[in-house]
Amino acid sequence: MTIQTPIEAAPEDRASGMIARVRSAVFWRSGSQFAAQLVMWASTFLVIRLLEPEDYGLFAMTQVVLVLLNLMNGWGFASALVRDEHCTHHQQRQVFGMLVLLNFSLGAGQFLLAPLAADYFNEPMVADLLRVQAILYIANPFMALPSALLARRMDFKRQAQVRMVSATLGAITAFACASTGWGVWTLVAAPMVYFFAEGIGMSWAARAWMWPSFDFRGATHLFRFGGAMMLVQFFWFVQSQSDVFIGGRYLSAHDLGIYTTALFLTQILASKFVPALNEVAFAAYAQIQDDRAMLASSFAKTVRLILLVTLPAYVGMAATAEPMVLTFLGEKWVETAAIIPILALAMPFLTLQILFAPATNALGKPGIALGNSVAGGLVLPVSFGVGIAWGITGLSIAWFAGMAALTIVTAIRSMPVIGASWRALGTAIAPGLLAALAMGVVVVGIDGVLPALSPPLTLLVLAGLGVATYAVLLWLFARNTVREAWALLRNR
Repeated sequence: MTIQTPIEAAPEDRASGMIARVRSAVFWRSGSQFAAQLVMWASTFLVIRLLEPEDYGLFAMTQVVLVLLNLMNGWGFASALVRDEHCTHHQQRQVFGMLVLLNFSLGAGQFLLAPLAADYFNEPMVADLLRVQAILYIANPFMALPSALLARRMDFKRQAQVRMVSATLGAITAFACASTGWGVWTLVAAPMVYFFAEGIGMSWAARAWMWPSFDFRGATHLFRFGGAMMLVQFFWFVQSQSDVFIGGRYLSAHDLGIYTTALFLTQILASKFVPALNEVAFAAYAQIQDDRAMLASSFAKTVRLILLVTLPAYVGMAATAEPMVLTFLGEKWVETAAIIPILALAMPFLTLQILFAPATNALGKPGIALGNSVAGGLVLPVSFGVGIAWGITGLSIAWFAGMAALTIVTAIRSMPVIGASWRALGTAIAPGLLAALAMGVVVVGIDGVLPALSPPLTLLVLAGLGVATYAVLLWLFARNTVREAWALLRNR
């Protein structure tokens, strides 16, 4: 794609301008995500203390159906507008029409299929939950199209403001419902308030008020790109939800609740923050897709900086699992401490694996991400099918082994397209990985000699020493990486 300007900018000016725009986008998208998540986490941890593991087990069963059908909600069609060089008002109306047709059909389908899901999981309550959750599909068109239009303009500030308000409303709803004895219905009501608040807010922010068009002539390229993205999402569902699909059949609601809550804690960064950064990365990569060297360099820098932040968090979770659970969740969730270390050490593979897709998609190669998702749809279910014989511990080990294998496959298939070398990838990973592992050894060693303290005090001591150790190691052995991160923060 060529960006038309009256006078062609010099490469260094273009790079400087892009860096400034990306920095602003990252600030608003990830910064708002962080702020919104703080609000949601405060509410979530309070709600977890009020609800029971069985409530989360029932909710996880409904999510298998909800996530599966949401893969066909048409967000991929909206994403096609982000990289389309010419995005007309008629195309926007066509995409809106696609979204309306798909989501209203999906909502009706979920309502009708709810009893079948309840029979599969042997939980009658699942049918009632799914029927009410079918209302969520109405909000999707009003979220997807405006979000894509704002991302196309790299206007993440307005998105940030809307998501912050929506998160606050959702958090208030969650706490109010849990406090008044709504039980599992709390987990239905809070997302519903969040989704509809975001749909209204995004439409207002993007000024995306329009009638849908059901005349899809000339929209072949939108269908092609969106269809490929839909297939990618389907296989992502298979690899990410097959553990609950299998576990929900053979585990009790209590054990499934323990497992899914442990998975939620360890996936916080990979599922909440990395996708937000990937949204910015996709928009940025799309604008430099004609400069392959710049894109490859940007990809390596993205990997380096994201892993620099996430790796110590994952290792820290593994090293402090028990005091962390007792501090934030309470005694009734102590069973999660046994599997959190396994799941936490699987998350670096998940984080790295999902960083490849924005680059290959921006280059107009959605088939690469599709092939990687197909591989995940084969590797992960087989791993979970084997692991279920050992209960939730087996499922956790399956996450680690399956994600390690899938990440290797993804790198082999994606790196030639991106233009990145194995040496560049290894150099990007090494600083954060080596420092985080060394930090983990230090934290575990200190934990072994600490006197008996309360869980919050133990966590505070271990976390403080871990942060200090990681910072010192980076400064001693990866000083240039630290300076690079600091320079980016200072817009240099």
